[in-house]
Amino acid sequence: MSAIRRRFIPYFLLGPGTVWLVLFFVVPLFYMFRLSLETGIVGNLEFDWHWANYSDVLSLYDTQLIRSFIYAGAATLLALLVSYPLAYTIAFKAGRWRNALLFAVVAPFFTTYLIRTLAWESILSDDSPVTHVLKVIGFAPDGHVLATGGAVVAGLTYNFLPFMILPIYASLDRIDVRLIEAAKDLYASSTQSFLRVTVPLSMTGVVAGVLLTFIPAAGDYINAQFLGGADNQMIGNVIQALYLTQSNYPSAAALSFLLMALIMIAVVVYIRFAGSEALMGEEAV
Repeated sequence: MSAIRRRFIPYFLLGPGTVWLVLFFVVPLFYMFRLSLETGIVGNLEFDWHWANYSDVLSLYDTQLIRSFIYAGAATLLALLVSYPLAYTIAFKAGRWRNALLFAVVAPFFTTYLIRTLAWESILSDDSPVTHVLKVIGFAPDGHVLATGGAVVAGLTYNFLPFMILPIYASLDRIDVRLIEAAKDLYASSTQSFLRVTVPLSMTGVVAGVLLTFIPAAGDYINAQFLGGADNQMIGNVIQALYLTQSNYPSAAALSFLLMALIMIAVVVYIRFAGSEALMGEEAV
């Protein structure tokens, strides 16, 4: 009897999470997929396997879709360039300031996402000191930063920066410093030990951080709405307009599924060519 109990304990523990995912993820996803194959308007929708919804939205909104991936990719790259040195400093150099720096990383989450974005709208306004500095150094020759792609990328980078910092910090913090010391004992320079030991051992955090940053950034619409203007709309803005303004639910659902599919393909390719190599590299070290 005890053996039977031990056998079913894992399934029992997985039960609540499985039920939650089925009810609040799988079921809504099924209904949204069904909606993407319907035709008509709200109140008079008809399910008729209308696969043309997908080709229609792809041809109509391909510019916004490509722009979303470009902005998300740029924000992810900038976040990585900022996050790795910061996470490295917190993990190995911060000492008694470590907790204070970690608090500073997560402190933005104490305010809502919308408030943080509106704050950036004020920071990048034409009369702000930041804009004046950017104008002096040549990054804003016309004295205008808002309603540009750069403003959207800046907002995305800032809002999703903690999602990059924390996984990288966690992977760096788990590194046994004796491995780094052993590399130096074997006459490796600081640069060599960093590139041959520290970086490979931290790649799992980099992979996780890139995914956690890129995926939500690609579907974001708040930053594009407040910082980008009409000429810098992302695919999230289009989906929002289709749902809430035009009430074109089938097209909105089709575009949502198309975005999910493209993100899934990008994630699989990334993990295949970056993630798996990083994991194998860590095991080899």
